[in-house]
This record gives sequence, structure tokens and C-alpha cells, in this order.
Amino acid sequence: MTEITAALVKELREKSGAGMMDCKKALMENNGDIEAAIDWLRAKGIAKADKKAGRAAAEGLIAIAGAGHKAVVVELNSETDFVARNDAFQDLVRGIANVALSTDGTVEAVAAATYPASGKPVADTIKDAIATIGENMTLRRAAKLEVEHGVVATYIHNAAGEGIGKLGVLVALKSEGDKAVLTSIGRQVAMHIAATNPLAIRAEEVDAAVAERERNVFIEQARESGKPEAIIEKMVEGRMRKFFEEVALLSQAFVINPDLTVGAAVKEAEKEAGAKIEVVGMARLLLGEGVEKEESDFAAEVAAVAKG
Repeated sequence: MTEITAALVKELREKSGAGMMDCKKALMENNGDIEAAIDWLRAKGIAKADKKAGRAAAEGLIAIAGAGHKAVVVELNSETDFVARNDAFQDLVRGIANVALSTDGTVEAVAAATYPASGKPVADTIKDAIATIGENMTLRRAAKLEVEHGVVATYIHNAAGEGIGKLGVLVALKSEGDKAVLTSIGRQVAMHIAATNPLAIRAEEVDAAVAERERNVFIEQARESGKPEAIIEKMVEGRMRKFFEEVALLSQAFVINPDLTVGAAVKEAEKEAGAKIEVVGMARLLLGEGVEKEESDFAAEVAAVAKG
């Protein structure tokens, strides 16, 4: 049997949000398998489905650059928030976003592209900034959306300056309609995505492995009710329909007008735009998402687990 170490318990705790003792029991029940332990916790009603691995820990900034039919969002990390507030750092991340606009949007392509102010690749420009500022920096993520006809709307939440902040969203709308209307509804949808973090645009686009895992958790939860298998199957189907409604963008209740789904709100915008509107892409970057953060009270928690 796999040894249930304090580090393993800590990792499960950060991913599930469950208590230390519950995490230890879940790991013991599942031979140290983190993913199986998470599902076990969820089936017991101890962990939530939407808990992400770790809390946002990395400092730095998200930057967006757009040009109507295309836009990019990039994440440049730093060690401290103090550096992220530095004008030179802010200018750097804005500059990188502008450079990224002429690439395919992958981190590799952005890092290799020439930074105009230095005449060097972005990667080397970042190294120079590290030497100057004296703190490590990392170009961690980047994404680009582009449409031939339509707009790519953008949104920065809690902006720290022009085009920079802690959370950035892109939404690509394919349409021959009025650009001003498309930009307006696109920004509203981007704000919605910032708030809800949907897994996919449409239910059928949700990752099959994610959906299957969800179904298995619902099955285990339903079986604990002691009801017959035929009833359990209906219960699970109902929960899966609700799951897809909650995680697919177009079926979610629109945060700006909860009486409508996002899909219905986009449909209504077609009247003013004068043409059909199709949501064809989205990208959402939250600063430091998925990066572990050390907890100052972890030593005490480990001691409690050891005694337990």
C-alpha cells in the first residue's frame, strides 16, 4: 500500500478544500491515489466539484492586446506583488502582449518573437529585466483568438492600468453584424466568463473525461441513497443535465440578466447587430491559477494529523 505522507495529504487538501483528517482517510481508502481520493471526498459530500488545484499564488500581471478581429492575453509572473506594481514591469507585460498579437499565441512563439524596444527575443528581454529588477520572472501562459468576420472582445477584471490586471478574458464572436454591437455584447459575455469560468462554450464540447468522471461521482452519491438502480439512473441523468447547464457557457444564466441564458442574450443581440452571432472561442487567464501556495499553519496541521 502507498505510504500516506504529509506531503500527499497537503496536496489533496489544496486540491479538494477538505479538512486534513478527511484527506488522510480519503487517501487511505484509495491507496494514495489523489484523483480517486478527490472523487471519494466528493461522493461523501466533503469536497466541491469546482475546487481547483491550489490557490492563486504567483504574483505578476495579466495583459491583453486587441485589434478588433483578433486579441491575445498573456501572463507574466513575478515573485512579489511589489514588482508587479513597478512601471517597468507593467510596461514589459504590455509590450509582450503587443508582440504576441503578431504570433500564433503560443508561449513558445511569443518567447521567440522580437521585442521591439530591445531588438532581442522576448525570452532574452525578460532575462535582462530579471537582471535589472533583481527578481525572477516567467512568461507562463498565453492565448490568442482570431475571427475573419466579427470581433474578439476583451475584458480585464480589476484593472491595474491600461490593459493589465489579475484576470483577463477573450471572447470571439463570428458575425457580419454591426461591430459596435458585437463589441458590446462580447464584452458583457467576457465579464460573465470572468465571473463563472465555464468549462466549454456548449454542453457537447465539455471534455468527455470530465463528464464521465462527474457521472461516476453522481452514481456513487445516488447509490448511497439506497434507491433501486432504475431510480438511480434517472437521478444521475437529471444531475448530469444540471451539470452541463452549469458549466457550458451558452446554457448558463447570464450574470448581467439572470432571466436569460448567455445563449439567449446573444440571440437577442442579433436583432440590434442585424446579423447572426456565433460564439466561436473563449480564453480566460487568472493570475497564478493552479500554482501552489505554502500555508503558514501547515506545520501545526501536520502535527495534528500525526497525532490523529
